[in-house]
Amino acid sequence: MTSLLSLGLTEDQERLYRHLLRNLGSDVDAAGAELLMPNARSVAADLRAMGLIDDTSTPVTPAIAVDLLVRHRLERTRRQLTGLTLAWDVLTELTEEHRSGRTVHVVEHVRDGPAVAQRVLALLTDEPGELAQVGERVPDHQAGSAAAPFAGLLARGLRSRTLVPARALDDPDRDLRSRKWHAAGDLHRVTSEPVRQVTLVNRAVAFVRADPAHHGGGMVQIRQRGVVALLVDAFDGMWSRGRELDDRPLSPIEQSVLNALTSHNTDEAAARSLNVSVRKFRGHVADLMAKAGVSTRFQAALVARRRGWL
Repeated sequence: MTSLLSLGLTEDQERLYRHLLRNLGSDVDAAGAELLMPNARSVAADLRAMGLIDDTSTPVTPAIAVDLLVRHRLERTRRQLTGLTLAWDVLTELTEEHRSGRTVHVVEHVRDGPAVAQRVLALLTDEPGELAQVGERVPDHQAGSAAAPFAGLLARGLRSRTLVPARALDDPDRDLRSRKWHAAGDLHRVTSEPVRQVTLVNRAVAFVRADPAHHGGGMVQIRQRGVVALLVDAFDGMWSRGRELDDRPLSPIEQSVLNALTSHNTDEAAARSLNVSVRKFRGHVADLMAKAGVSTRFQAALVARRRGWL
């Protein structure tokens, strides 16, 4: 006979449930006497708690019973897996202590950029899983001597995502650097939302600027699971709302040039509406076309409508 023990019932619980199923209307005391089960009432209470019998000791159908037992078993398995996840977190901390020779704290102030870069790279070298970052400044682990090791991690399959505020890309050097890293595998998107400097390593460790108003104040390293999970959720939401590098909003002058271009029949009239020379206006138009990635004004108009610039 197939047993329900594998789904979490004890032997007495299964015997009582089967008896009540075969003898509908039987009360618990009578069932206990017939089964020689002196603890029948406590066993019945357990079955009620699991939803297998109701207050009148009437059993649910076998299909419902098995469904409930499977759900209970899955929930117990989920809790066990959560415990195992915590065990892996402990292993990560022990590995870091063994590697660095220092105590690992849940929250720790790391005072300078090179030390932050060293920790980020060490964590990713031990477990090259996932990196997520947002901020106006280039992260320390992508600058100076740390750039080459980070590029090596990308080449070995590190999944990396970076959110950059749109205003930061007004700097040509930052725009060029972002495109370079994007091409190397560190996927970039642009956001218009307010940002703080945050780096998230393997969804388990966060680095947050210690003083938002002071770039030289170092970073706070956080390993507290709840806090890191909140930061990861916030990043994922911003990432889903972000734009591709070539799809970022227009600057005020670019928007004015586009509006003038579509509102006037000649460059002379469009330039007069902006109080600039025709040469200056045509230079702005060329920059706008380059940003749209097109070679004609007609194509620029189509791209502008598709991207919501008009």
